[in-house]
Amino acid sequence: MRQTKFAAVATVAAVLMISGCTTNNNVDTTKTTAIQPSAKDVGTSDLAQGKAQFRDANYGLAEQHFRKAVELKADNAEAWMGLAASYDELGRFDFADRAYGQLLKVAGRKPQIVNNMGYSQLLRGNKKKARALLLEAKAGMADPTVVNANLALLNKG
Repeated sequence: MRQTKFAAVATVAAVLMISGCTTNNNVDTTKTTAIQPSAKDVGTSDLAQGKAQFRDANYGLAEQHFRKAVELKADNAEAWMGLAASYDELGRFDFADRAYGQLLKVAGRKPQIVNNMGYSQLLRGNKKKARALLLEAKAGMADPTVVNANLALLNKG
């Protein structure tokens, strides 16, 4: 009797195994949608987010977005400028110097860039270097209002 029960159980197990391995021709009717490509350039989006965070004085978040923007598009001068300025505000002048170096390679020595470099030196307390850079920037700008404000800050301290 014991062998008969064992044989019956083995037969049932074999049938279950075989039926589990068979396939039926069911068609998957699950509705799916394709993910559409982003209409925006991710680098542009990060640039905009970086600017918004910088305006709100969230310099750490601004740095993250600007860094991502330059990683996605290494020739984006605006993103390099934002990244350098974010590092300045965070007191990471070593990283700011690297970002300014890349910015100069990408965009050249423009008055707006030199102004920011002068402001960076002002933040560090390097008055002599700040003055030289700010005066260089002022000489090349049609409207030196921003540079004059930075020079006023320099003369105050």
